[in-house]
Amino acid sequence: MKRYLILTALLPFAVLAQPLNTMNNPNQPGYEIPSQQRMQTQMLGQQQQQKGMLNQQLKTQTQLQQQSLQNQMNNNTQMIQQGQPRVQPLPNTNGGMLSGGTSDGQQQHMLPPRSNGDMLNNQQN
Repeated sequence: MKRYLILTALLPFAVLAQPLNTMNNPNQPGYEIPSQQRMQTQMLGQQQQQKGMLNQQLKTQTQLQQQSLQNQMNNNTQMIQQGQPRVQPLPNTNGGMLSGGTSDGQQQHMLPPRSNGDMLNNQQN
């Protein structure tokens, strides 16, 4: 009898308890873990924010490049209109670093010149 009395006393609290969420049952197909859903939502938000920042940076960089090119074109146009010659790079008469670069124009070789058969004629016994 005491048990029934305790059970009837606790019955109103059982009515206040939250019902089970039948839509989010881990045994059902399509179940998604709530913490995983939150993480995916956060990551998506971060990706969208980063995409916006990158687009803004790209837009700014493009504008700066266009301004720089426009300035170069304006400067070249002014120089042509004023009759000033364009600055040309100095000619490379000596071949630069590729030729060996000696002052008399001749190439230096690290190895002495060889001809066919040298190794056969200089054999040591």
